[in-house]
Amino acid sequence: MSGESNTDRGDRHDPGRPRPMDGGPRQPLDHGRPQQPPPAQPNSADAVAPGWRGGSSWLSPATGTPSGPGSASGTDQPEPSSDSVSAGGPAPTSGPTPAVSRAPRPGAEPPAAHPGSEPGQVPGDPAGSDFATQQLPRAHAAAPSAGAYTAAGVDADAPTEVFDSAELTARLSQGAVSRPAYSEDPAATDVLGQGGSVPPAPPKGPRPGGSGGSGGDARRPSGARTGLRDSATARRVLLVAAVVFGIALVGYIADLVMTSGKIPRGVEVAGIAIGGMEKEEARAKLQTTLDARSGEVIPVKIADVQTQLVPGAAGLGVDWDGTWERVGGQPLNPASRLLSFVATREVTVASTVDEAAFTRTFDELRVHDHPAEEGGIKFEGTRPIAVDPKPGRVLDQAGARTVLTDQWATASTLDLPVTPAPPAVRRDAIEQALHQIAEPAVSAPVVYSGKGSGGATLNPDQIAAIVSFVPDGHGGLRVEFDHKVATDLLAPQLASTEVEPKDATFTFAGSPSVVPAVVGDKINWAKSLEQLPAMLAATGPQRTTAAIYERTEPKLTTQAAESLGITESMGEFTTGGFSGPSGVNIRTVAQKVNGAVVKPGETFSLNGYTGHRGEAEGYVESGIIDHGRPSKAVGGGISQFATTLYNAAYFAGLEDAGHTEHSYYISRYPAAREATVFDGAIDLQFRNNTPHGLYIQAFADSSEVTVRIWGTKTVNVESITGEKTKPTEPETVTLPKGDDCIASTGAQGFTISDTRVITDINTGQEVSRHTRTVKYDPVPEVKCESPEEQKSEEDKPEDKPDPTAVPSSGNEGSRPGSRAGGR
Repeated sequence: MSGESNTDRGDRHDPGRPRPMDGGPRQPLDHGRPQQPPPAQPNSADAVAPGWRGGSSWLSPATGTPSGPGSASGTDQPEPSSDSVSAGGPAPTSGPTPAVSRAPRPGAEPPAAHPGSEPGQVPGDPAGSDFATQQLPRAHAAAPSAGAYTAAGVDADAPTEVFDSAELTARLSQGAVSRPAYSEDPAATDVLGQGGSVPPAPPKGPRPGGSGGSGGDARRPSGARTGLRDSATARRVLLVAAVVFGIALVGYIADLVMTSGKIPRGVEVAGIAIGGMEKEEARAKLQTTLDARSGEVIPVKIADVQTQLVPGAAGLGVDWDGTWERVGGQPLNPASRLLSFVATREVTVASTVDEAAFTRTFDELRVHDHPAEEGGIKFEGTRPIAVDPKPGRVLDQAGARTVLTDQWATASTLDLPVTPAPPAVRRDAIEQALHQIAEPAVSAPVVYSGKGSGGATLNPDQIAAIVSFVPDGHGGLRVEFDHKVATDLLAPQLASTEVEPKDATFTFAGSPSVVPAVVGDKINWAKSLEQLPAMLAATGPQRTTAAIYERTEPKLTTQAAESLGITESMGEFTTGGFSGPSGVNIRTVAQKVNGAVVKPGETFSLNGYTGHRGEAEGYVESGIIDHGRPSKAVGGGISQFATTLYNAAYFAGLEDAGHTEHSYYISRYPAAREATVFDGAIDLQFRNNTPHGLYIQAFADSSEVTVRIWGTKTVNVESITGEKTKPTEPETVTLPKGDDCIASTGAQGFTISDTRVITDINTGQEVSRHTRTVKYDPVPEVKCESPEEQKSEEDKPEDKPDPTAVPSSGNEGSRPGSRAGGR
């Protein structure tokens, strides 16, 4: 058995080795350094009444009985220390119990002499010469648990118990030693002083001055040694862990340094492994593969439809910045770095999208949509038939966009999602419209009655042509009527009952006079057809209604014409020299313009007034000048009428609102005082800057055209034409002989000016003077030759132009290069 102190933690007693009895320092067996006893403390367990030592009784050497205050009476005894019993196994069931005594602490004064003892001698003091051991009777009870000491607050600084090793050896040889039980009963606390068999319970709290350490199993030798062994094992484990951690840390840092600037391990972009590569090397590898893939044909599946596309042509490409951002840099997480040795990380290519090309691709893909077939009603003759609705499917544009942008670089087939397209019309709504609207509509004719005895009828087959059914947006059908078709069917039948409006006009038999306007009486078919739905749903006489007539005022009333002040000719001009197709076009446009009225402040536009001048309007193909060369176009020759109209307005003193001269001079027109037009491009405009109205009178015969402007004359106009300056010579153009080549002798170019002087008709005072300078380009000489003739011409020496040659006049009409041409 071994004894363990409650004070000297870590101190152990070897049962096979006697301990020093002189109270000096002890050498603990389990430690490699001497343990000094703690210094005396004023409130320690040693400061007890005389005759006590750490809770153990001092034994008289002569009698072997306990001595000290209260030893006889058992009263006023201090609470015995738990150090009086050593920890261990159970107490022996029989035989003498070795006496227990305490060694005095170094430096502590010996206790006072007990009454009846000799002076200078402390009974039972181990340091004295009369030291003896006695047996203390103990009750045979179970030893208290280690927790009892801790709970009781045993002082860890109490002196170590000292046993007689010889006696203890003898006891151990007799068998197992049992420990007396400690009683928690306060009546048993004085058992040592009274000779009882049960020792007192351990103290309930820490002794003053003690370290207060914990007791229990932790103080038992086996637990301590186990703790030491566990502590050593823990140190070894920690050491191994530290070494492993250090190696791992060094490896982590080394791996981080070695892979710096490289693509993280295990990365695959579009199925292409680039992990561990330098970025430039990885980009080159990716670019080679993905650029080739963007030009490949990829199959596309849309439901049951198979088609294909080329990503590059569809507007898809690689967004390299976005792709590298998805790849990312080296991970700092050790787990991620370790996992990258065995795992791969797939990175989707970031795509660029050319929206224009992508939209065209979607338009092509939507051709394969199967929209829902809406139900409705159709007519077979005069019999309405219900059409059942059928669901469809259409391309899911948002989903398809995601598939195309995310998978074009990896997918072998692009499977584009579709969405169902349910019909909008219910079957029951179709049946309802069939019986309530369609069938009654064609059950009988409808009639519109006009003024007099006239009338207009829509027969059932005609009604079937103007009635249709469309979804109403709420699951039903809405009936619609084609008013244009209905009007085209009804209006001719009642045309004889209508009166067309006519504007007031003028006659010029001597002096101008007003021809009164005619007020019209026309059917308002829009209002009349508002009654059609009710008529189609009705039966019998209710299917007849009267057409609605309205008064229609002319654009120029009689009163308005009389107030215009059109009383005399203000200006006129005549040109000639045309024939053939040009004459047809000139007469056609003159007839169109004749009778035009321009109110004060209004601007007249030739193109605006005549509208499109095509074959449908009566114009024919005639000669023009196209970029200096003679050519043909529908409406050619109208530039001559434009020049005639311009000069009439010029001499009427009207404000020029915009005109363009020919780029090549035509000899039958006054230089710097002519104009050309081209349908939809070049216009002739002038503004009525007088307080009176204008009336344009235009007429033509087979060779001449005249335009006269009527109104109220207030000014006189004079034209002053300048001299030709800065002449330029024409170039020679040789073209292959054929229908497209029209030979021309060419004409010289020059610069000339015209000055218009306007004076007041009454005072003669000059009102305005304006000069306009025009530069005419030379008309090139055009030769039409066969390839053989062209070759022979190339072999001839170059001829110099004759400076004395007289240029010829140009062709009828023109389409100049810089200022456009006439038509």
